[in-house]
Amino acid sequence: MAAIRRIDEVLRQPRMDETVEVCGWVRTRRDAAGLSFVEINDGSCLANLQVVVEQGLVNYTTEIRKLSTGCSVRVRGEMVPSPARGQAVELRARTVVVMGWADPDVYPLQKKRHSFEFLRSLPHLRFRTNALGAVARVRSALSFAIHRFFQEQGFLQVHTPVITTSDCEGAGEMFTVTTLEPEQLCAGNTFDDDFFGRHAGLTVSGQLQAEIFALSHSRVYTFGPTFRAENSNTSRHLAEFWMVEPEMAFCDLHDVMATAETMVKFLVTAVMEQCAEDLVLFEQFVAPGLTDRLLQLRDQPFVRLTYTEAVTALERSGKTFAFPVQWGSDLQAEHERYLCEEFVKASVIVTNYPEQIKPFYMRLDDDERTVAAMDVLVAGIGELIGGSQREERLDVLTRRMIAAGLDLEQYGWYLDLRRFGSVPHAGFGLGFERLVQCVTGMQNIRDVIPFPRTPGNAPC
Repeated sequence: MAAIRRIDEVLRQPRMDETVEVCGWVRTRRDAAGLSFVEINDGSCLANLQVVVEQGLVNYTTEIRKLSTGCSVRVRGEMVPSPARGQAVELRARTVVVMGWADPDVYPLQKKRHSFEFLRSLPHLRFRTNALGAVARVRSALSFAIHRFFQEQGFLQVHTPVITTSDCEGAGEMFTVTTLEPEQLCAGNTFDDDFFGRHAGLTVSGQLQAEIFALSHSRVYTFGPTFRAENSNTSRHLAEFWMVEPEMAFCDLHDVMATAETMVKFLVTAVMEQCAEDLVLFEQFVAPGLTDRLLQLRDQPFVRLTYTEAVTALERSGKTFAFPVQWGSDLQAEHERYLCEEFVKASVIVTNYPEQIKPFYMRLDDDERTVAAMDVLVAGIGELIGGSQREERLDVLTRRMIAAGLDLEQYGWYLDLRRFGSVPHAGFGLGFERLVQCVTGMQNIRDVIPFPRTPGNAPC
């Protein structure tokens, strides 16, 4: 018996009259005189494989003529040239085994376009659709390319903890992890009585732990889930998302900017080569102009602007923004998109932000008003990457941590990294879902992660 083959392989390397066996889900079935045309897809590629089933099959009347969208089948037959337009080959079935039925009266995905909002109500089925199936393939390709980039650049992968006692951002947006029952908490038990003997939460970033390894292994990266207990029910925010976070010793702000730009260009190139068919779908049905944006990302140098230069450009733009622009305020998405989409018409790296709007670990500039921070801004998204040179001076870091209200004893291990062999080092964080949005043109971040976690929503 022939081994089961994936549909992308069969379509990419067809061998005429070869006997093959494939499995998949029925997308459509149409009947003609004495035969049926069944299109199936197994998720390996965007294209369907057309299966020609003749009425001579023993189960033609009892099963084949009853197939509907969503049914699963296993088909064995020969690959033959297709006389139909739009496809080079088709599979002439010798046997068709129905593996699972999908009652058309209740199966929610029919042969029509469904809104992304509707599909979010079907998290267990939505990735059977063309667009979200393509998102899954792009996401997988980007994930693999990220590891390939860092491995080829000599980085060591580090698995940082999901449960942590350190709030990297210092914003208090951590989910608490506890084994205490509600009645115990109400009875006056403290986190001293809890599993870890102190307050613990889900990580908001692996950066601080990655710095430990950067200061022993020079170049490291972490790629994993992070969590924010932020009650933001918008198209840009998730409570659980994935972050790519490299940390580099003996490195300054200019080095980390160069690494970030090189990485983005590498990833865009990889996905354009590996997922060309899927990107055509996004261009046609989701984000017209996507190809031009990706070519710009891949080919044009990123423009460097200081925060002060960016604010000046925004103030002189003549545009009315929903959020007023003034020096000392953080840039909003509308500001970021104006800078890269209208002001310079290219991707932008904004540097040297005011120190009061950035976390304690960013290196204080000589003017003591700004820090050695950088954000990478891209068209259609705004901020894609945020990073900085880290503060390696013990006295300055201590002063900033006190100003931020942090417990120096709790972060003693972090200060030790500056006491014992401190070196200049830098890193950044790439929001993986924003990268997938950037590459696909999908507008809602909930549509680029398999199982979105948002306020009031965790169905699977």
